Amino acid sequence: MKDDGTVRAGQQQGTEQPVDAGGLYPWLVLTVTSLGAFLIMVNIGSLNVALPEVSRHFHADALTSSWILLSFMLVNTILILVFGQVSDIFGRKKLYLSGMALFTLASLAIGFAPNAGVLIALRVVQAAGGAFVIVNTTALITDAFPANRLGTGLGINVLTASAAQLLGPVVGGLIAGSWGWRWVFWFNVPIGIIAVLWGSWVLRPAAARPVRERVDGLGGVLIFIALGGLVMALSESGDLGWSSSTVDIGLLLFAVFAPLFIWRERRAPSPLMDLQLLRSRAFLMPNLATFLNSFARSAVVLLFALFFQFAYSMSAFEAGLRVLPSVIGMLIMSPVAGFLTRRYSTKLLASMGLLISMAGLLLLLISVSPDLSYGLIAAAMLLVGCGAGLFLTPNTTDIMSSVPSHRRGVANGLRSMLGNMGQVLSTAVTLMIVGIGLPSRLKDVLYSGAAADLTRPDLILIIHGYRWAIAALLIATLLGLAASLSRPGKQTSEGAGQGI
Repeated sequence: MKDDGTVRAGQQQGTEQPVDAGGLYPWLVLTVTSLGAFLIMVNIGSLNVALPEVSRHFHADALTSSWILLSFMLVNTILILVFGQVSDIFGRKKLYLSGMALFTLASLAIGFAPNAGVLIALRVVQAAGGAFVIVNTTALITDAFPANRLGTGLGINVLTASAAQLLGPVVGGLIAGSWGWRWVFWFNVPIGIIAVLWGSWVLRPAAARPVRERVDGLGGVLIFIALGGLVMALSESGDLGWSSSTVDIGLLLFAVFAPLFIWRERRAPSPLMDLQLLRSRAFLMPNLATFLNSFARSAVVLLFALFFQFAYSMSAFEAGLRVLPSVIGMLIMSPVAGFLTRRYSTKLLASMGLLISMAGLLLLLISVSPDLSYGLIAAAMLLVGCGAGLFLTPNTTDIMSSVPSHRRGVANGLRSMLGNMGQVLSTAVTLMIVGIGLPSRLKDVLYSGAAADLTRPDLILIIHGYRWAIAALLIATLLGLAASLSRPGKQTSEGAGQGI
């Protein structure tokens, strides 16, 4: 759908209101954003399962293997925050499509990587493209949909992302086992090409902003160093111990640069993180709950995809099938949550979702053992997924409806950054907890897949670490519930969109 060159009602003075809200355009935008969300989430889910195959091909140790995942997550997280501001200034259509093109090209190049170092470098490039896609997805939907239909639009988008997470482990396991790990990345290419062409035709450029802000590049550098140091310390502490100089340097970087980032944001003319938004409890508490929920659920699929491979010598494809209940739960509850946001309090729905996830994690903690019952594990993962599916849509609706339309890019960038940072820290912390108590001969076993040769005492030792990791996820969910209950109450999404 091409731009007709006219300025649409509600877009003067740099605001972006729903366009043709009662017609077809919002649903066409949803097809574009859903395709982008699908591509990014399939990529993440497929690599979680195919990681042992990649690690074996490059003879990668535990640290290198973990950074194949963490490099994408960390860079994507930081750039989401930066690109939220860039998109508000320069336009969401242009940057969304540029990001999709970059992600697609990087996926093609990764398949030709000659070693793990090059692969990690290309994952950084891929993360930059993915950041442009992710940061604009929710903002484009919020711009296009009227307030009383926003919950439905966001629910369908979450449903699409959940379907991609459902397919990701299966696709990754099947492709890695049948055609090799390179096709796990090449699979993204045709979908990316279609997404760029379709988005170019559908999306309408927004009216120009009357005043152009400067991008807070210094703030981006400071937060990158701070969070990079933290993730480096957490990821390496499991192998090197907390007394390692590398871990100490990482913690020092975080301790120095995190306060510098806050200081910078308080004084920058165009801050990367709008601290004024955080003064609103309606914005702060749902964002805090987003981070804690993401931290609590993200590692579940990864930990058990790895577990089924090294503990029971399953193929990547079989392990991918075994972790599907978590994603099936999200797939079931996401459309239900979108419907319920029009009838019930978003605060109630989001908090109920966290309670359901807590029940799943508690069952997971009780059930994991050397002779685990898959039925109990599947039920636990299903509960975690159902809780996340019920939580995400009303919580995102609260966040995006609590800010003015011209700050939705920054708001969504912060929301996405916190969600992604939850994933980064969940991966780093849980792998650290599992690995920190293992002897050196078992450090690489999590990434060895079906080739692992474990005795029963070895397996019991690893499961002990798994229990501590799941306990950490359970505590995070409890804290997330407290944050969710602390938000101001809202009746339904019918009144959303008034801003702050």
